[in-house]
Amino acid sequence: MAVDNPGLLHSRTNTDFGRGFYLTPLYDQAKNWCQRFKKSGRDGIVSRYVLDDTAFEKLKLLRFTAYSEDWLDLVMACRKGTDNTDYDAVSGGVADDRVFNTVELYFENLIDKSEAIKRLRFEKPNMQMALRSAAALSCIRFAGSEKL
Repeated sequence: MAVDNPGLLHSRTNTDFGRGFYLTPLYDQAKNWCQRFKKSGRDGIVSRYVLDDTAFEKLKLLRFTAYSEDWLDLVMACRKGTDNTDYDAVSGGVADDRVFNTVELYFENLIDKSEAIKRLRFEKPNMQMALRSAAALSCIRFAGSEKL
């Protein structure tokens, strides 16, 4: 469905950057995210938003430009439900199929952090942003949607 009024109430727990409303600036990635709905016989809809950069920059933000130890630590904490950070928004790479095996090996203590980072270093991150607070959500405006 089109999400013209995003909120935090229906967000899932134990995701890459914790509970939040997730966005991506990459259209192809948004289309790929819709495939899981289409595979179950439902409509895939991409919603578009405009970000108020000025208001957004005043929030408490965390940005990852590459997979790193800090990224791995946050993803692990968020997926375990032990994250206690208070960021309004977090952006960075997705723990998608390309990196999931490495992340899982690390989570299961089958490889150490340095080995995980060494493996992830060669992956180009897809980009996601989790808006984790009402203040962050107030910085976006619905700009339409399209059915795929």
